[in-house]
Amino acid sequence: MYIEKPLRSLGEFGLGVLIYGLTFVVCGLVVIMILFPQALLIEGLDVSGFPRFHSSINGITTLVLGLGFIAIRSGRIKIHLRLMSLSFVLSCLFLTSYVIYHSQASPTHFGGKGWVRPFYFSILLSHISLAIAVLPMALFTISRALRGELYKHRRIARWTLPIWMYVTLTGVMVYWMMLPYYNY
Repeated sequence: MYIEKPLRSLGEFGLGVLIYGLTFVVCGLVVIMILFPQALLIEGLDVSGFPRFHSSINGITTLVLGLGFIAIRSGRIKIHLRLMSLSFVLSCLFLTSYVIYHSQASPTHFGGKGWVRPFYFSILLSHISLAIAVLPMALFTISRALRGELYKHRRIARWTLPIWMYVTLTGVMVYWMMLPYYNY
């Protein structure tokens, strides 16, 4: 099951431009929505439940990624493909919802004190940094599989999977640590 066109017809340079361009646009949208909260405010849109929804999607994605890894290690290629596709769809849903949430919600600040404060911010910083890094990695990993470049797919997937799982898992951790400070 390979994508012949248009993805297959892109050369290495074109694929890189496409993936890094998409990464730049997505990261730019997220930054704009965080720097300018409520910039695209839609009256009456209640986003108060979005943080819980985001945490749920992250938790489910962590599980699905783990199941996808188990599937490929046991030679179940079709199940692996379905699970990894589901992981990608869940991550896209998360990202879309995250941008909508930050375009509507007032900023929420972490209020923890003592040792938990630097702990929280170290998790948050690693989460954000690796979330930015994993986007092009995931796109390259997926595109390699779709193009039938399985050697290249395996090489990058070894790095993408643990980083992607870390990002989704720390997303859940950040939610639980922020829970007392959300306004709902």
